[in-house]
This record gives sequence, C-alpha cells and structure tokens, in this order.
Amino acid sequence: MTETFISWGMDPTWAWGVATIAGILLIALPLMLAVAMIIYADRKIWAAIALRRGPNVVGPFGLLQSFADGLKVFLQETIIPTSANRGLFLIAPIITFSVALMAWAVIPFNSGAVLADINVGLLYILAISSLGVYGVILSGWASNSKYPFFSALRASAQMISYEVSIGFILIGVVLYADSFNMNAIVKAQEGHGFGIVNAFGFNLLLFPLAVMFLISALAETARAPFDLTEAESELVAGYQTEYSSMSFALFWLGEYANVLLMCTLNAVLFWGGWLPPLNIDLIPWFDIPGVIWLFAKILFFFFVFSWVKATVPRYRYDQLMRLGWKVFLPISLIWIFLISGYLMLTRYS
Repeated sequence: MTETFISWGMDPTWAWGVATIAGILLIALPLMLAVAMIIYADRKIWAAIALRRGPNVVGPFGLLQSFADGLKVFLQETIIPTSANRGLFLIAPIITFSVALMAWAVIPFNSGAVLADINVGLLYILAISSLGVYGVILSGWASNSKYPFFSALRASAQMISYEVSIGFILIGVVLYADSFNMNAIVKAQEGHGFGIVNAFGFNLLLFPLAVMFLISALAETARAPFDLTEAESELVAGYQTEYSSMSFALFWLGEYANVLLMCTLNAVLFWGGWLPPLNIDLIPWFDIPGVIWLFAKILFFFFVFSWVKATVPRYRYDQLMRLGWKVFLPISLIWIFLISGYLMLTRYS
C-alpha cells in the first residue's frame, strides 16, 4: 500500500504513515461491525438451542438489535462511584478495548495481507494478550467495591493460568512451523495432513494441542463454562459491576473482539488459516479468495463458542484451576518433548 501512495507522488515518509493509518482503519472498522454482528449471532444461536426466537424486532430479522443496544448505552449517563479512583476507573475499559484491537495487527487475512508481517508475530500476540489482565484488575480495584475486586482477582488468576498453558501449547506449533511468523505458520500447513489436507489439526501429534488450545481459548476469554468472572449468582456482575454507559460498552466490545481473535487464532494456527481445507486440484479450491476461507473457519469456531456457552454448565473455580494447572500444563509439557523428539528423529536426523 505504501508503494501505491508513493506512485501517486506522495513523499515516502508521508506515504508510509498514510498507508499504516489506512491499514489500521481497514482492520478496525470492519472488526467493529463484525463485533456487532456476532453479538447478534451469539444471541440467535443461544435462542435456537433453547427453542426461542431471539432478537427479531429491530430491523429485518432483528439485525439492527446490536446497534440499538449500542445507541442505548451511548445515551446513558456515565456514573462514577464517589469512592472510586477516577483516573484508573476510566482508563481500565480503554485498556481492555485497545488491547483487544492491537493483536489484530499481525493476523494474516491472505498471503501477505497483514498489517505488520513481523518475524515474531506469535510472540507479539502472546505479549499483547497478556496485557488484557491489566484492564480487568484495574477495573476491579479502582471501583473500590469488594465484589468487583474479588471478581478481578479471580479473573486475573484465571487469565494468567491459561496463558501459561497456551504458551506451552503454541511451542509445539512453532516447532513444527519452524517460525514465529504468522504467514509462515499458515504456509507450513499446506499439504501437511497426508499431503492433501491444509491443517496442523490433522497431525496426530498436534491434534491434542488443537483441542487444548480451543478449551484454553474459552477460559482465556472467560466464556462459558469458564465465565466465573461474571458469575451473577456469586459476584453480582463481575469486575464491571460499577460500570455503565460507554465504559461498560467498551468492556463488552473488548470481550467479543477477544473472542473473535481466539477464533481466528484457532483457524490460523491449527486449521490452515486462509488456505482451503484440501490441497487437491480436482476442485477449484484455490480460486476462492483466502479471506473467504479464513472467515468461514472463524465463523465455525464462533459457532462452537456459542454452542458450548448454550449447552455446557459452569465449572466451579477449583475445577477451572485444576484443569489449567494439573491437566493442561503437564500434558502440554509432555507434548513438547514428544514433538521435539519426533522432529529430531525425522526432520533433523
């Protein structure tokens, strides 16, 4: 994109700046629209599973319901508790929302179609996602209320616990792809499964990691059955209890942007990203744009997220922590030894 602006006679420095801003808007604006639509889709899926109608009044088929909800919270008054730390109280939802958007900078939507094609893209995502805990803990502490604070502590422990297991799970992907670059990880999956399937998920050594990553993504984003940060029967409404108006909406948008990010990472790291499912010429798979394949996989994983939320009962907190520390962590460590040993015997012998 920078070359395009330079060809129009723009100074190279200005061309780079304008191209970067255009790339950010090209990702951020559709992402905001996608968040509004998946909130609607989420409610529709829950309704269908519970044999209800779901949103069906505002706009055709209820498609404008999310925009009506957004307008409602925008027009509400922002109430700040008297004893709250005003600065931190206001900055916490901004951190949560901003961090949710920043990780998308290294997500490849097609071959080379990425805002920042850096060599350490996966490390960047891990670093950025770990910053989300600051928004949660600050919101609970700055509210100066015991229930939000308890929820923030539990949410922080939950997020940190599952970030550890996610980190070890991703080491197996890096070992197989031999790169931290997100584009390189996707290209390494071409023809990986028996020469005809474009996915790490069909590798017997990596499939267990794909399953653990999916479950850890549910816990990392505090989705059911791991939504203990917002367990209404226990904690009123979680760490955002004292929030209203747009500050509450930023938490809501950040949560769903993180859900979309985790669905995307499932698709990119284990299921071929923008590659078609099969690496064969009998069907013109590669004539379909890669971004279409990526969106289809994201929608599939989002359906799984909603399906789980509508059907699986909530875990107890001790069960949640035991799963992360006593099950996923040791299994992922053992799997790193298995994968590295297999690669030493085959690829690097």
